[in-house]
Amino acid sequence: MFHDHAGVTPDHAASLLAAATQAARTIPPAFPLTATVAVNPFLGQSDDDLATASARLARVAGLSATRPRAAFGAMMADGRITDDDLAAALIACPSALKPVDLGMLKLRLNATAPIPPALPTLADLSARHDGTDWPEVIARSIGLWAAGRFDQGQALWTPAPGTSALAAWKEWATHDLTPEIAGLRGFCAHVAAAPDRAERVILRAAERLALTPDAAPTAFHRLLVDLGGWAQHARWLSWQAEQAGGTDGTLIDLLAIRLIWEEALLAHCPDLADPWADAVRAHARPVQPSADQVADAIAQDAVERAYQRGLAACLSGSRPTLSRPAMQAAFCIDVRSEPFRRALEEVAPDAETYGFAGFFGLPLQHHTQASVRAVPHLPVLLTPSLDATSQDQAEDAARIAARATRAWDRFRQAAVSSFAFVEAVGPLYGMKLLKGAMGRDAAPAPAGAPRLSAPMSTADKGRLAATILRAMGLVAGHARLVLLVGHGASMTNNPHHSAYHCGACGGQTGEVSARVLADLLNDPQTRAALPDHGITLPDDTLFVAALHDTTTDHVALYEVNAPASHASDLDRAANWLARAAARNRTARATRLPSATPATVAARASNWAETRPEWGLAGCAAFIAAPRAVTRGIDLGGRAFLHSYDRALDPDFTVLELILTAPVVVASWISLQYYGSTVAPPLFGGGTKLIHNVTGGIGVVEGNGGRLRPGLPWQAVHDGTRTVHDPLRLTVMLDAPTSAIDAILGRHPDVARLFDNGWLHLLALEGGRVVARHRPGKGWRKETSGGTPPFNGNKPY
Repeated sequence: MFHDHAGVTPDHAASLLAAATQAARTIPPAFPLTATVAVNPFLGQSDDDLATASARLARVAGLSATRPRAAFGAMMADGRITDDDLAAALIACPSALKPVDLGMLKLRLNATAPIPPALPTLADLSARHDGTDWPEVIARSIGLWAAGRFDQGQALWTPAPGTSALAAWKEWATHDLTPEIAGLRGFCAHVAAAPDRAERVILRAAERLALTPDAAPTAFHRLLVDLGGWAQHARWLSWQAEQAGGTDGTLIDLLAIRLIWEEALLAHCPDLADPWADAVRAHARPVQPSADQVADAIAQDAVERAYQRGLAACLSGSRPTLSRPAMQAAFCIDVRSEPFRRALEEVAPDAETYGFAGFFGLPLQHHTQASVRAVPHLPVLLTPSLDATSQDQAEDAARIAARATRAWDRFRQAAVSSFAFVEAVGPLYGMKLLKGAMGRDAAPAPAGAPRLSAPMSTADKGRLAATILRAMGLVAGHARLVLLVGHGASMTNNPHHSAYHCGACGGQTGEVSARVLADLLNDPQTRAALPDHGITLPDDTLFVAALHDTTTDHVALYEVNAPASHASDLDRAANWLARAAARNRTARATRLPSATPATVAARASNWAETRPEWGLAGCAAFIAAPRAVTRGIDLGGRAFLHSYDRALDPDFTVLELILTAPVVVASWISLQYYGSTVAPPLFGGGTKLIHNVTGGIGVVEGNGGRLRPGLPWQAVHDGTRTVHDPLRLTVMLDAPTSAIDAILGRHPDVARLFDNGWLHLLALEGGRVVARHRPGKGWRKETSGGTPPFNGNKPY
């Protein structure tokens, strides 16, 4: 029935291989646990609108890209979505499949929405035919191999190091009898006979499976989705290679591996040929949304317009500024900073706060103490160009201690010593376990102060400092004390710890960036060079780095070489920060399950706490404007607040930086929370209750199988209802529409996010919404005001 040679023409072969590349591009990267970074799960689908993405998701995963239909009905019933919101969304929808009027739209939204099942793989068809759960057999078999292949230090050995993923898997699979025991006779021989290059495997499989170039893109996508987080980890490997100017073929190798399984299952059961042919024909049809998927996309747009309506009604016009504030504090734009900044301004009304990306504009990579590895501390879209280090004279001793710790850990985990270890040494760990259970583990030894590894010239210092200060809006009117507040999150027994740190710092805390920048801005050479760039810092202005712990709300001040003249300023700042922290903990306690203001901080050290904090759950808006536009307004911890003053940006270079970096990073965060909420089987991390760390790169549920990327269910759900309101990010820019258009014209990848509805774009002027960007139709003038939506700007 099948032939062993790839009897396809060169054009046919090129189309099939292009389809494999296209399918690989639809898979988002999943960053490892050591530096978890939020990623847009729809990253490879920015050319589609939401309805089309939902159609694709239904085909390859049997899921919807919008919230359940019943949720829309409930929001219409309780008034959160008004008829005006629905009508505006209906008018804006360009699809020919949209309902003819508002009445028909509401009728459809009040009916049950069918979600088509995913098109079957041959594993699915085989499972229905013989009763063996082949998808699970494949998941566990590939997962067991992948856990060793991609291990980052947890395992004691890696199978077939130095070879391609396909070659390593073939070596392993020819000795794995699990498939044959499950009934797939001859599988080991089938693997051994498979080609050694992924491209040849793909072409041979396409011929044997009768996959046409039209069917291949989503058929391949379907198989990669079947691999779960392993495919996303492989996409991360290619992402890393591309950032360095190279390539990586691991993801294509995984597709080839999955195709070898499909070949074997069809050869094992030729009766599947007809139902498989039906699936191939379905894959060959263009991906087009149904009328139901279009209606759901309209409803999603209506929910977002309701939120925008309430947000616009809350914004203020300009307010008088302080001649010289008592203190200035620059925070990361992270949504968790918004309520803390508001609390700080309430206890210190003569202080000013600013918002800026948490890496503070420093393109750093950092060498921590006792490590030879440089860790990037900047958005993953950027490449580091500065080196910093915390290493000092005690470096050799620290490295020896670190190596001893790693050796001890390897001994504990070794297959031979693990049983004897528990009996011989286990009791000695009793006190350590007791202290940990009571939240009294010893604090880690402090590392040395970070500093730039190589000296900079005075001119370079001045140029870098001026660029950062101008981007932050700190060009004049400096206070005696200026805080640079990075953020991180303390917690224990949480594999996803780094996901709570600073996304703008690549999943690290903001401490290094804040401390290096404070040193730079306090440097006399820097200050001497700044007037050449139109900025003069007062002699009595002191920059102090700080770190906001978003779990406890404690703010640590790094008062390195602080002069005695500023002792009272620092004492006052510490008092303000402590009072603001108490206010913020009180507000946060209302959202955290079973929390009180007195117990919020203790969640950081509770081993059993699955929700130490909510992270960025609820994020919904990005506002780049002067602080006067939002000061004193309760935004519910839902807005990324970036300071921006158009008067200080005559050539709009800062605006371009905001649109192409912080906005994109914020959209990744927003859409990761969105995807983990509406499609958790594919984009979510599963439940923390049965997580096991695998290879140091991710988690699996139970003892093996598919890697689970994305956010755990406990990060978006409180046990009763979702705590994250899945909305596409609303971007509000206090800037001329002509300047925004010019920037988007130079950056088509960013423009596509707005043009295809993955982001909303509103223009502000004088603190009011004046225009809305309409995909493909330019701008439409709008006026702020109206009645806030149900529940205002609260997360739920």
